Amino acid sequence: MAERLDYDVKPTPIGPDAREELDTLLETLHQRGVLRFANDLAGSHDRLLKVLVDGMSKEGSLNAIQNLSILGMALSRIEPAQFYKIVFAFQSAFGAVSRYKPDDKHDEAPGVTGAYKMLHDDELWAALMPIIEGLKTFASGLDKEAEKPITAFSGKQTEQ
Repeated sequence: MAERLDYDVKPTPIGPDAREELDTLLETLHQRGVLRFANDLAGSHDRLLKVLVDGMSKEGSLNAIQNLSILGMALSRIEPAQFYKIVFAFQSAFGAVSRYKPDDKHDEAPGVTGAYKMLHDDELWAALMPIIEGLKTFASGLDKEAEKPITAFSGKQTEQ
């Protein structure tokens, strides 16, 4: 009896293999000048590092980095749903402000009687109360003594 042959059928190629893709990528990077830039960058790493270190050691650069990190810490504490509401509320408010055109009945100051009537306008107070509460919270935040940002964020004390 004849022995059974082991024959694996190779799949039909449906596209370029990994080596062909790599060659194509390499050629594209060469044609676009990315490889030359990477080579120049690697060859000048000492000079480039000196420029980066000199630039980063300036007070303005350090302040910018610290401010960006503080902004990142603040943004990390805001829930995305709350941030979404705030951002799109601002967008709607700015749109309303830009579209506002005074009508005939609001073309002059309301006077004492008009101001008194505004005090009893429930819609006006419903709109103003979040702004007033926000201003109170903002003012109390300005009264707090500044500490190191990472201490406030993490609760861990840093060495002076």
